[in-house]
Amino acid sequence: MNTLSIRNPRTGVQDFSLEVFDADKVEFIVAELRQNQSAWFLMGVEKRVAHLALFAQALTDNKQALVDALVADTGRYTESVLEVDVTISGIQRWCKQAPELFTQQSERQAEIPFLNIKQSQLPYQCVGVISPWNFPLLLSLVDAIPALLAGCSIILKPSEVTSRFVKPFIAALNKVPALRQVFSVVTGAGETGQTLINNVDSICFTGSVATGRKVGESCAKRFIPAFLELGGKDPAIVCGDANVDMAAKALCWGSMVNAGQSCMSIERVYVHQDIADEFKQKLTANVAQLKHNYPDLQQGQVGPIISDKQVAIVKAQLADAKAKGATFLCGGEVLELGGGHYCQPTLITDVTPDMLVVKEETFAAVLPIFVVASDEEGVQRANDSIYGLSAAVFSENIQNAEMIASQLEAGAISINDASLTALVHEIEKQSFKYSGLGGSRMGKDSINRFVRKKAFIRNSGVDSPWWF
Repeated sequence: MNTLSIRNPRTGVQDFSLEVFDADKVEFIVAELRQNQSAWFLMGVEKRVAHLALFAQALTDNKQALVDALVADTGRYTESVLEVDVTISGIQRWCKQAPELFTQQSERQAEIPFLNIKQSQLPYQCVGVISPWNFPLLLSLVDAIPALLAGCSIILKPSEVTSRFVKPFIAALNKVPALRQVFSVVTGAGETGQTLINNVDSICFTGSVATGRKVGESCAKRFIPAFLELGGKDPAIVCGDANVDMAAKALCWGSMVNAGQSCMSIERVYVHQDIADEFKQKLTANVAQLKHNYPDLQQGQVGPIISDKQVAIVKAQLADAKAKGATFLCGGEVLELGGGHYCQPTLITDVTPDMLVVKEETFAAVLPIFVVASDEEGVQRANDSIYGLSAAVFSENIQNAEMIASQLEAGAISINDASLTALVHEIEKQSFKYSGLGGSRMGKDSINRFVRKKAFIRNSGVDSPWWF
Protein backbone atom coordinates (compact mmCIF):
# COMPACT_ATOMS: atom_id res chain seq x y z
CA MET A 1 0.00 0.00 0.00
CA ASN A 2 1.37 3.40 -0.98
CA THR A 3 1.34 5.99 1.78
CA LEU A 4 1.99 9.70 2.19
CA SER A 5 3.44 11.29 5.33
CA ILE A 6 1.43 14.09 6.91
CA ARG A 7 3.01 16.90 8.91
CA ASN A 8 1.65 17.92 12.30
CA PRO A 9 1.12 21.72 12.18
CA ARG A 10 1.94 22.14 15.90
CA THR A 11 5.14 20.12 15.98
CA GLY A 12 6.36 20.18 12.40
CA VAL A 13 6.84 16.41 12.62
CA GLN A 14 5.51 14.06 9.95
CA ASP A 15 3.65 11.79 12.34
CA PHE A 16 0.82 10.31 10.25
CA SER A 17 0.79 7.94 7.27
CA LEU A 18 -2.00 8.49 4.76
CA GLU A 19 -3.09 5.80 2.31
CA VAL A 20 -2.80 6.85 -1.32
CA PHE A 21 -5.61 5.49 -3.48
CA ASP A 22 -4.35 4.67 -6.96
CA ALA A 23 -6.31 5.03 -10.20
CA ASP A 24 -7.53 1.43 -10.28
CA LYS A 25 -8.92 1.67 -6.76
CA VAL A 26 -10.69 4.98 -7.43
CA GLU A 27 -12.22 3.64 -10.63
CA PHE A 28 -13.44 0.51 -8.83
CA ILE A 29 -15.02 2.57 -6.03
CA VAL A 30 -16.82 4.86 -8.49
CA ALA A 31 -18.19 1.82 -10.34
CA GLU A 32 -19.56 0.43 -7.06
CA LEU A 33 -21.11 3.77 -6.15
CA ARG A 34 -22.86 3.93 -9.52
CA GLN A 35 -24.34 0.46 -8.97
CA ASN A 36 -25.62 1.41 -5.51
CA GLN A 37 -26.90 4.86 -6.43
CA SER A 38 -30.05 3.67 -8.19
CA ALA A 39 -31.46 2.02 -5.06
CA TRP A 40 -30.55 5.09 -3.00
CA PHE A 41 -32.46 7.36 -5.39
CA LEU A 42 -35.47 5.06 -5.76
CA MET A 43 -35.99 4.76 -1.99
CA GLY A 44 -37.31 8.33 -2.04
CA VAL A 45 -36.38 11.51 -0.26
CA GLU A 46 -38.11 10.64 3.04
CA LYS A 47 -36.00 7.52 3.52
CA ARG A 48 -32.86 9.35 2.47
CA VAL A 49 -33.64 11.98 5.10
CA ALA A 50 -34.02 9.25 7.71
CA HIS A 51 -30.59 7.83 6.90
CA LEU A 52 -28.95 11.27 6.95
CA ALA A 53 -30.58 11.98 10.32
CA LEU A 54 -29.00 8.79 11.65
CA PHE A 55 -25.67 9.99 10.27
CA ALA A 56 -26.02 13.31 12.09
CA GLN A 57 -26.60 11.37 15.30
CA ALA A 58 -23.59 9.14 14.60
CA LEU A 59 -21.40 12.22 14.15
CA THR A 60 -22.79 13.60 17.42
CA ASP A 61 -21.99 10.36 19.20
CA ASN A 62 -18.47 10.45 17.74
CA LYS A 63 -17.94 14.18 18.35
CA GLN A 64 -14.95 13.97 20.67
CA ALA A 65 -13.03 11.67 18.33
CA LEU A 66 -13.77 14.02 15.43
CA VAL A 67 -12.66 17.07 17.41
CA ASP A 68 -9.46 15.32 18.49
CA ALA A 69 -8.66 14.39 14.88
CA LEU A 70 -9.41 17.90 13.61
CA VAL A 71 -7.19 19.36 16.33
CA ALA A 72 -4.35 17.10 15.15
CA ASP A 73 -5.07 18.07 11.54
CA THR A 74 -5.24 21.84 12.05
CA GLY A 75 -3.61 22.68 15.39
CA ARG A 76 -6.59 24.68 16.67
CA TYR A 77 -9.26 23.73 19.22
CA THR A 78 -12.12 26.24 19.43
CA GLU A 79 -12.68 26.30 15.67
CA SER A 80 -12.58 22.49 15.57
CA VAL A 81 -15.41 22.20 18.11
CA LEU A 82 -17.41 24.81 16.19
CA GLU A 83 -16.69 23.01 12.91
CA VAL A 84 -18.22 19.76 14.15
CA ASP A 85 -21.25 21.57 15.61
CA VAL A 86 -21.91 23.58 12.43
CA THR A 87 -21.54 20.44 10.30
CA ILE A 88 -24.11 18.52 12.36
CA SER A 89 -26.57 21.43 12.42
CA GLY A 90 -26.17 21.76 8.64
CA ILE A 91 -27.17 18.13 8.13
CA GLN A 92 -30.19 18.61 10.38
CA ARG A 93 -31.22 21.74 8.48
CA TRP A 94 -31.03 19.97 5.13
CA CYS A 95 -33.05 17.03 6.50
CA LYS A 96 -35.85 19.45 7.41
CA GLN A 97 -35.79 21.22 4.05
CA ALA A 98 -35.28 18.36 1.59
CA PRO A 99 -38.79 16.81 1.60
CA GLU A 100 -40.51 20.00 0.46
CA LEU A 101 -37.83 20.60 -2.18
CA PHE A 102 -38.48 17.22 -3.81
CA THR A 103 -42.25 17.09 -3.57
CA GLN A 104 -43.62 15.53 -6.77
CA GLN A 105 -45.12 18.23 -8.96
CA SER A 106 -48.60 17.74 -10.41
CA GLU A 107 -49.23 17.62 -14.12
CA ARG A 108 -50.64 20.83 -15.57
CA GLN A 109 -51.90 22.09 -18.89
CA ALA A 110 -49.33 23.62 -21.21
CA GLU A 111 -49.87 26.80 -23.21
CA ILE A 112 -50.93 24.52 -26.06
CA PRO A 113 -54.29 23.35 -24.60
CA PHE A 114 -54.21 19.65 -25.52
CA LEU A 115 -50.71 19.11 -24.11
CA ASN A 116 -50.03 18.41 -20.43
CA ILE A 117 -46.64 18.99 -18.82
CA LYS A 118 -44.91 17.84 -15.67
CA GLN A 119 -41.49 18.71 -14.31
CA SER A 120 -39.19 15.88 -13.30
CA GLN A 121 -35.55 15.60 -12.34
CA LEU A 122 -32.80 13.01 -12.21
CA PRO A 123 -29.76 13.20 -9.92
CA TYR A 124 -26.22 12.81 -11.14
CA GLN A 125 -25.12 9.27 -10.41
CA CYS A 126 -21.79 10.04 -8.76
CA VAL A 127 -20.67 13.45 -7.49
CA GLY A 128 -17.01 14.01 -6.66
CA VAL A 129 -16.09 16.33 -3.78
CA ILE A 130 -12.54 17.63 -3.38
CA SER A 131 -12.20 19.58 -0.15
CA PRO A 132 -9.49 21.88 1.31
CA TRP A 133 -7.39 21.85 4.47
CA ASN A 134 -8.68 24.85 6.42
CA PHE A 135 -12.03 23.33 7.53
CA PRO A 136 -11.57 19.64 6.64
CA LEU A 137 -14.88 18.23 7.90
CA LEU A 138 -17.26 21.11 7.20
CA LEU A 139 -16.06 21.73 3.65
CA SER A 140 -16.13 18.00 2.91
CA LEU A 141 -19.85 17.86 3.70
CA VAL A 142 -21.23 21.27 2.73
CA ASP A 143 -21.80 19.98 -0.82
CA ALA A 144 -21.98 16.24 -0.11
CA ILE A 145 -25.07 16.39 2.14
CA PRO A 146 -27.46 18.13 -0.29
CA ALA A 147 -26.14 15.92 -3.11
CA LEU A 148 -26.92 12.79 -1.09
CA LEU A 149 -30.42 14.06 -0.29
CA ALA A 150 -30.93 14.76 -3.99
CA GLY A 151 -30.23 11.07 -4.65
CA CYS A 152 -26.59 11.14 -5.77
CA SER A 153 -23.74 8.98 -4.57
CA ILE A 154 -20.60 10.71 -3.27
CA ILE A 155 -16.88 10.10 -3.55
CA LEU A 156 -14.90 12.47 -1.34
CA LYS A 157 -11.19 13.29 -1.49
CA PRO A 158 -10.17 15.54 1.39
CA SER A 159 -6.93 17.50 1.35
CA GLU A 160 -3.87 15.37 1.92
CA VAL A 161 -2.70 18.04 4.40
CA THR A 162 -5.57 17.31 6.80
CA SER A 163 -6.90 13.77 6.44
CA ARG A 164 -6.56 12.47 10.00
CA PHE A 165 -10.28 13.14 10.52
CA VAL A 166 -11.17 10.48 7.92
CA LYS A 167 -10.84 7.58 10.41
CA PRO A 168 -13.44 8.82 12.96
CA PHE A 169 -15.56 10.09 10.08
CA ILE A 170 -15.67 6.61 8.50
CA ALA A 171 -16.47 5.14 11.92
CA ALA A 172 -19.58 7.35 12.06
CA LEU A 173 -20.47 6.57 8.45
CA ASN A 174 -20.27 2.83 9.09
CA LYS A 175 -23.12 3.17 11.61
CA VAL A 176 -25.48 3.94 8.71
CA PRO A 177 -25.07 0.98 6.29
CA ALA A 178 -27.42 2.33 3.60
CA LEU A 179 -25.48 5.60 3.48
CA ARG A 180 -22.14 3.79 3.47
CA GLN A 181 -23.20 2.14 0.20
CA VAL A 182 -23.29 5.49 -1.57
CA PHE A 183 -20.62 7.49 0.26
CA SER A 184 -16.93 6.63 -0.11
CA VAL A 185 -13.78 8.49 0.93
CA VAL A 186 -10.49 8.23 -0.93
CA THR A 187 -7.24 9.81 0.22
CA GLY A 188 -4.11 10.94 -1.54
CA ALA A 189 -2.63 13.93 -3.34
CA GLY A 190 -3.27 15.55 -6.71
CA GLU A 191 -3.12 12.38 -8.79
CA THR A 192 -5.91 10.82 -6.72
CA GLY A 193 -8.00 13.93 -7.24
CA GLN A 194 -7.39 13.93 -10.97
CA THR A 195 -8.49 10.29 -11.23
CA LEU A 196 -11.65 11.17 -9.35
CA ILE A 197 -12.39 13.99 -11.80
CA ASN A 198 -11.84 11.60 -14.70
CA ASN A 199 -14.54 9.20 -13.47
CA VAL A 200 -17.40 11.10 -11.82
CA ASP A 201 -20.42 12.92 -13.28
CA SER A 202 -20.06 16.24 -11.45
CA ILE A 203 -17.40 17.95 -9.32
CA CYS A 204 -17.55 20.21 -6.28
CA PHE A 205 -14.11 21.67 -5.59
CA THR A 206 -12.98 24.06 -2.86
CA GLY A 207 -9.42 25.38 -3.03
CA SER A 208 -7.07 27.78 -4.78
CA VAL A 209 -7.74 29.62 -8.01
CA ALA A 210 -4.78 27.94 -9.70
CA THR A 211 -5.97 24.42 -8.90
CA GLY A 212 -9.60 25.36 -9.50
CA ARG A 213 -8.74 26.46 -13.01
CA LYS A 214 -7.21 23.03 -13.71
CA VAL A 215 -10.28 21.30 -12.25
CA GLY A 216 -12.60 23.42 -14.37
CA GLU A 217 -10.64 22.72 -17.53
CA SER A 218 -10.65 18.97 -16.85
CA CYS A 219 -14.41 19.02 -16.29
CA ALA A 220 -15.00 21.07 -19.45
CA LYS A 221 -13.16 18.45 -21.51
CA ARG A 222 -15.53 15.79 -20.13
CA PHE A 223 -18.67 17.96 -20.42
CA ILE A 224 -19.45 17.58 -16.72
CA PRO A 225 -20.41 20.46 -14.41
CA ALA A 226 -17.82 21.97 -12.08
CA PHE A 227 -18.87 23.92 -8.99
CA LEU A 228 -15.81 25.83 -7.81
CA GLU A 229 -15.41 27.74 -4.53
CA LEU A 230 -11.99 29.37 -4.78
CA GLY A 231 -9.89 32.09 -3.19
CA GLY A 232 -10.86 35.41 -1.70
CA LYS A 233 -9.35 38.74 -0.77
CA ASP A 234 -12.36 40.03 1.10
CA PRO A 235 -12.56 43.81 1.68
CA ALA A 236 -14.29 45.75 4.43
CA ILE A 237 -15.44 49.35 4.07
CA VAL A 238 -15.64 51.34 7.32
CA CYS A 239 -17.65 54.49 6.63
CA GLY A 240 -17.20 57.80 8.42
CA ASP A 241 -20.41 57.26 10.41
CA ALA A 242 -19.55 53.70 11.50
CA ASN A 243 -19.66 52.54 15.10
CA VAL A 244 -15.91 52.37 15.56
CA ASP A 245 -15.97 50.04 18.56
CA MET A 246 -18.22 47.57 16.75
CA ALA A 247 -16.16 47.72 13.55
CA ALA A 248 -12.90 47.15 15.42
CA LYS A 249 -14.23 44.14 17.31
CA ALA A 250 -15.91 42.59 14.27
CA LEU A 251 -12.91 43.04 11.99
CA CYS A 252 -10.54 41.69 14.63
CA TRP A 253 -12.56 38.45 14.58
CA GLY A 254 -13.24 38.47 10.84
CA SER A 255 -9.56 38.77 9.96
CA MET A 256 -7.95 36.67 12.70
CA VAL A 257 -10.36 33.76 13.29
CA ASN A 258 -8.78 30.39 12.41
CA ALA A 259 -5.51 32.34 12.19
CA GLY A 260 -6.85 34.02 9.06
CA GLN A 261 -7.00 30.69 7.23
CA SER A 262 -10.42 31.02 5.70
CA CYS A 263 -11.57 32.07 2.26
CA MET A 264 -14.10 34.42 3.90
CA SER A 265 -11.46 36.16 6.08
CA ILE A 266 -11.34 39.92 5.84
CA GLU A 267 -8.01 40.67 4.13
CA ARG A 268 -8.34 44.37 3.27
CA VAL A 269 -9.87 47.33 5.15
CA TYR A 270 -10.77 50.71 3.63
CA VAL A 271 -11.52 53.15 6.46
CA HIS A 272 -12.78 56.73 6.04
CA GLN A 273 -10.17 59.35 6.89
CA ASP A 274 -12.49 61.07 9.39
CA ILE A 275 -12.33 58.10 11.77
CA ALA A 276 -9.13 56.41 10.58
CA ASP A 277 -6.92 57.26 13.57
CA GLU A 278 -9.50 56.18 16.14
CA PHE A 279 -10.31 53.02 14.19
CA LYS A 280 -6.67 51.98 13.81
CA GLN A 281 -6.04 52.61 17.49
CA LYS A 282 -8.99 50.49 18.62
CA LEU A 283 -8.41 47.72 16.07
CA THR A 284 -4.76 47.52 17.09
CA ALA A 285 -5.75 47.26 20.75
CA ASN A 286 -8.07 44.36 19.91
CA VAL A 287 -5.64 42.49 17.66
CA ALA A 288 -2.51 43.03 19.77
CA GLN A 289 -4.07 41.25 22.76
CA LEU A 290 -4.62 38.01 20.79
CA LYS A 291 -2.30 35.16 21.77
CA HIS A 292 -1.09 32.02 20.05
CA ASN A 293 -2.53 28.75 21.30
CA TYR A 294 0.98 27.63 22.24
CA PRO A 295 1.95 25.90 24.43
CA ASP A 296 -1.60 25.47 25.76
CA LEU A 297 -3.90 24.44 22.89
CA GLN A 298 -7.03 25.78 24.61
CA GLN A 299 -5.72 29.13 25.86
CA GLY A 300 -4.84 31.30 22.87
CA GLN A 301 -6.98 32.47 19.96
CA VAL A 302 -4.52 32.09 17.06
CA GLY A 303 -3.36 28.66 15.94
CA PRO A 304 -0.48 27.65 13.68
CA ILE A 305 -0.21 27.94 9.91
CA ILE A 306 -1.72 24.60 8.93
CA SER A 307 0.02 23.94 5.61
CA ASP A 308 3.81 24.05 5.50
CA LYS A 309 3.63 25.33 1.90
CA GLN A 310 1.75 28.38 3.17
CA VAL A 311 4.58 29.41 5.51
CA ALA A 312 6.85 30.58 2.71
CA ILE A 313 3.98 32.50 1.06
CA VAL A 314 3.18 34.42 4.25
CA LYS A 315 6.84 35.21 4.92
CA ALA A 316 7.30 36.49 1.37
CA GLN A 317 4.25 38.76 1.61
CA LEU A 318 5.38 40.27 4.91
CA ALA A 319 8.92 40.80 3.60
CA ASP A 320 7.57 42.45 0.43
CA ALA A 321 5.43 44.86 2.49
CA LYS A 322 8.39 45.81 4.68
CA ALA A 323 10.64 46.36 1.66
CA LYS A 324 8.06 48.65 0.07
CA GLY A 325 7.65 50.87 3.11
CA ALA A 326 4.61 49.54 4.95
CA THR A 327 4.11 50.37 8.64
CA PHE A 328 3.34 47.52 11.02
CA LEU A 329 0.96 48.50 13.83
CA CYS A 330 1.46 45.11 15.47
CA GLY A 331 2.95 41.75 14.59
CA GLY A 332 4.81 41.26 11.34
CA GLU A 333 6.69 38.03 11.93
CA VAL A 334 6.21 34.29 11.48
CA LEU A 335 7.45 32.57 14.63
CA GLU A 336 8.55 28.98 15.09
CA LEU A 337 7.12 27.60 18.32
CA GLY A 338 7.61 23.95 19.24
CA GLY A 339 8.27 23.06 15.61
CA GLY A 340 5.10 24.71 14.29
CA HIS A 341 4.90 28.05 12.45
CA TYR A 342 2.68 30.81 13.85
CA CYS A 343 1.97 34.14 12.19
CA GLN A 344 1.83 36.97 14.69
CA PRO A 345 -1.54 38.78 14.57
CA THR A 346 -0.51 41.54 12.18
CA LEU A 347 -1.95 44.91 11.15
CA ILE A 348 -0.29 46.85 8.33
CA THR A 349 -0.85 50.44 7.22
CA ASP A 350 0.85 52.73 4.68
CA VAL A 351 0.16 49.97 2.17
CA THR A 352 0.08 50.32 -1.61
CA PRO A 353 -1.85 48.35 -4.26
CA ASP A 354 1.33 46.81 -5.67
CA MET A 355 2.18 44.98 -2.43
CA LEU A 356 1.74 41.19 -2.48
CA VAL A 357 -0.17 41.35 0.78
CA VAL A 358 -2.78 43.53 -0.97
CA LYS A 359 -2.98 41.72 -4.33
CA GLU A 360 -2.72 38.07 -3.34
CA GLU A 361 -4.68 35.89 -0.95
CA THR A 362 -2.74 35.69 2.32
CA PHE A 363 -4.44 32.94 4.37
CA ALA A 364 -2.84 34.10 7.61
CA ALA A 365 -3.50 36.45 10.53
CA VAL A 366 -2.59 39.55 8.49
CA LEU A 367 -4.75 42.61 7.73
CA PRO A 368 -3.72 45.62 5.58
CA ILE A 369 -5.51 48.94 6.25
CA PHE A 370 -6.08 51.71 3.69
CA VAL A 371 -7.30 55.21 4.56
CA VAL A 372 -9.76 56.61 1.98
CA ALA A 373 -11.26 60.05 1.46
CA SER A 374 -14.79 58.86 0.66
CA ASP A 375 -17.11 55.87 0.51
CA GLU A 376 -16.86 56.04 -3.28
CA GLU A 377 -13.09 55.63 -3.11
CA GLY A 378 -13.55 52.70 -0.73
CA VAL A 379 -15.89 50.96 -3.17
CA GLN A 380 -13.55 51.57 -6.12
CA ARG A 381 -10.53 50.19 -4.28
CA ALA A 382 -12.46 47.27 -2.82
CA ASN A 383 -13.57 46.23 -6.30
CA ASP A 384 -10.04 46.53 -7.69
CA SER A 385 -9.31 42.83 -7.26
CA ILE A 386 -9.51 39.59 -9.21
CA TYR A 387 -11.49 38.14 -6.28
CA GLY A 388 -15.15 38.55 -5.40
CA LEU A 389 -16.09 36.10 -2.66
CA SER A 390 -17.52 38.25 0.13
CA ALA A 391 -17.12 41.62 1.82
CA ALA A 392 -18.28 43.79 4.74
CA VAL A 393 -19.67 47.30 5.21
CA PHE A 394 -19.88 49.29 8.44
CA SER A 395 -22.22 52.29 8.67
CA GLU A 396 -24.84 53.50 11.15
CA ASN A 397 -26.95 54.54 8.15
CA ILE A 398 -28.40 51.22 6.99
CA GLN A 399 -29.66 52.67 3.71
CA ASN A 400 -26.17 53.94 2.95
CA ALA A 401 -24.63 50.61 3.97
CA GLU A 402 -26.95 48.70 1.63
CA MET A 403 -26.27 51.15 -1.19
CA ILE A 404 -22.53 50.51 -0.79
CA ALA A 405 -23.13 46.77 -0.49
CA SER A 406 -25.04 46.79 -3.78
CA GLN A 407 -21.99 48.23 -5.55
CA LEU A 408 -19.48 45.71 -4.22
CA GLU A 409 -18.53 42.95 -6.65
CA ALA A 410 -18.84 40.04 -4.24
CA GLY A 411 -21.38 37.35 -3.49
CA ALA A 412 -22.08 37.91 0.22
CA ILE A 413 -21.93 41.21 2.09
CA SER A 414 -21.93 41.38 5.89
CA ILE A 415 -23.37 44.64 7.23
CA ASN A 416 -22.10 45.90 10.60
CA ASP A 417 -20.41 42.56 11.16
CA ALA A 418 -17.79 40.46 9.40
CA SER A 419 -17.55 37.07 7.69
CA LEU A 420 -21.16 36.15 8.48
CA THR A 421 -21.30 33.79 5.52
CA ALA A 422 -19.30 31.34 7.67
CA LEU A 423 -22.31 30.95 9.96
CA VAL A 424 -25.34 31.83 7.80
CA HIS A 425 -26.00 29.16 5.19
CA GLU A 426 -29.68 29.59 4.34
CA ILE A 427 -29.40 32.42 1.80
CA GLU A 428 -28.01 32.04 -1.70
CA LYS A 429 -24.73 33.60 -2.71
CA GLN A 430 -22.46 33.11 -5.69
CA SER A 431 -18.76 33.73 -6.09
CA PHE A 432 -17.83 36.64 -8.37
CA LYS A 433 -14.79 36.94 -10.65
CA TYR A 434 -12.03 34.37 -9.99
CA SER A 435 -13.48 33.42 -6.61
CA GLY A 436 -15.59 30.66 -8.09
CA LEU A 437 -17.86 29.21 -10.71
CA GLY A 438 -21.35 27.73 -10.72
CA GLY A 439 -24.50 28.02 -8.65
CA SER A 440 -24.72 28.94 -5.00
CA ARG A 441 -23.67 26.31 -2.45
CA MET A 442 -25.88 28.08 0.11
CA GLY A 443 -29.66 28.37 0.31
CA LYS A 444 -32.41 25.88 -0.49
CA ASP A 445 -32.01 26.13 -4.25
CA SER A 446 -28.37 25.05 -4.05
CA ILE A 447 -29.59 21.44 -3.98
CA ASN A 448 -30.63 21.85 -7.63
CA ARG A 449 -26.95 21.73 -8.62
CA PHE A 450 -27.14 17.97 -8.20
CA VAL A 451 -30.11 17.17 -10.42
CA ARG A 452 -30.78 17.42 -14.13
CA LYS A 453 -34.19 18.79 -15.08
CA LYS A 454 -36.47 16.63 -17.18
CA ALA A 455 -39.71 17.60 -18.88
CA PHE A 456 -42.64 15.17 -19.34
CA ILE A 457 -44.90 16.43 -22.16
CA ARG A 458 -48.06 14.37 -22.80
CA ASN A 459 -50.56 14.55 -25.61
CA SER A 460 -54.01 14.27 -24.01
CA GLY A 461 -55.46 12.29 -26.91
CA VAL A 462 -55.94 14.41 -30.05
CA ASP A 463 -54.22 14.61 -33.41
CA SER A 464 -51.58 17.32 -33.29
CA PRO A 465 -52.25 19.90 -36.03
CA TRP A 466 -48.59 19.88 -37.12
CA TRP A 467 -48.50 16.17 -37.95
CA PHE A 468 -48.04 15.24 -41.62
